[in-house]
Amino acid sequence: MLSKSQARAFFLGGTFLFSAIFVFLTVDTVRQNDTRTNVQNMTEDVLKGKEIWEKNNCMGCHTLLGEGAYYAPDLTKVVERRGATWIDVFLDDPQAMFPGERKMVKYNFTKEEKVQVIAFLDWVGKINANGWPPKPNIPIDSIATPQIPQVKSNAVVLSQPEKFSQLCIACHAVGGKGGNVGPALDHVGSKFDSDYLNRWLSDPQAIKPGTNMPKLPLTDPERKDIVTYLSALK
Repeated sequence: MLSKSQARAFFLGGTFLFSAIFVFLTVDTVRQNDTRTNVQNMTEDVLKGKEIWEKNNCMGCHTLLGEGAYYAPDLTKVVERRGATWIDVFLDDPQAMFPGERKMVKYNFTKEEKVQVIAFLDWVGKINANGWPPKPNIPIDSIATPQIPQVKSNAVVLSQPEKFSQLCIACHAVGGKGGNVGPALDHVGSKFDSDYLNRWLSDPQAIKPGTNMPKLPLTDPERKDIVTYLSALK
């Protein structure tokens, strides 16, 4: 049993020790803050993107670094998972990318605002957060890092074009890999010729009014590469 003087010494000693540890950890955290957050990459676009994030109360549905609501997906690593190109198209019309599923508001961002939002999310995703968010044992999003299947056509091995793996694979599957919003494309080359596929990718609404397929921001060479790839899927 401790005497009063021993109890007092124990209390004061413990308080001092743990206070010192707390101060040390706080100082150490602040010291590492700039390095962990890559403050040198905090550009004007990143700051503007943060303003847009806060102005539109995005945290009311999404989480960043574990902070926010859980109604919608965590966006800490969204640029790494989805890619900037896909996010750019998604922000134009969330419902078009996931018809009947997504409840996200269409904010009608300008091109500049989309660039700023993506810059902010990209910066957040590169913060050293000691492994947060944890990666699931079973990937919940199989299209995050799609395994690019190869297609043999006329003894030529074709790989998915970059834009196809960035955009199309989010909604369509090939070889069992990809999204299920739209139909699988394994045999699309047997159903449609290259001319039809080119016109479809140029303006889906002109071919089939009311279709859920969005008009993708493709250059002529990019569209040609995708048409060549799709034509080989037979």
